[in-house]
Amino acid sequence: MATSTRSVRAFDYDWEYSSRVSLLFGVFATVAVVGWLVSSLLTAIHIFALPAIPADAPVQGSIEVITSPWAYVFGVPLATLGAFYYLTTIGLSLWWFDTRHPLIIKILTPITATGVVASAYFVYLQLGVIGEICPFCMMSAAASVTLFGLELGILRQSNAPSLSEMLSDVGSVFTRTNLAVVVFPLLVGLASVGGLFLVPLLPLPDVVPFV
Repeated sequence: MATSTRSVRAFDYDWEYSSRVSLLFGVFATVAVVGWLVSSLLTAIHIFALPAIPADAPVQGSIEVITSPWAYVFGVPLATLGAFYYLTTIGLSLWWFDTRHPLIIKILTPITATGVVASAYFVYLQLGVIGEICPFCMMSAAASVTLFGLELGILRQSNAPSLSEMLSDVGSVFTRTNLAVVVFPLLVGLASVGGLFLVPLLPLPDVVPFV
């Protein structure tokens, strides 16, 4: 097992990682990016495709799922909330690669567990209530379960102090963080999702139909 680089002046404890942890985190980050892309695509469908469907048109399949009352929280598409969830996991992955601090691993555990619980509920709604399946939603659910499984694998391959021992060092971890590495990709992701909502507000010319 390889010992992580640390400063004795900043931290009063040691930690060790298996050589597999970096690989697992690389896969974790990749799955999180895929989840973000799927959620962003679903968000785009909500914004650009669904408004074109007449209100009285019969819908079925995935369209019935993403137009159901359960597909929104206070008017915000669940897909958009999912995109923010995956951005959070991407940001924490980048933060770990930048600092290699085990506090980030501990923080990821309840976050990824929450993603699994939420995904299980949404899958239940599709199969047990709506009676239809949205393939993109199921892909997102699979990504959430995979992230949680990878997180458990990372925990097993890590010998780290308890969360209570590390909480007092949050400030020190932040001071050692290269914010540009962590924050810039997140801002790009946020701007991409936010830009989807801004496009319909632009004063674009009306589409000229072909004759």
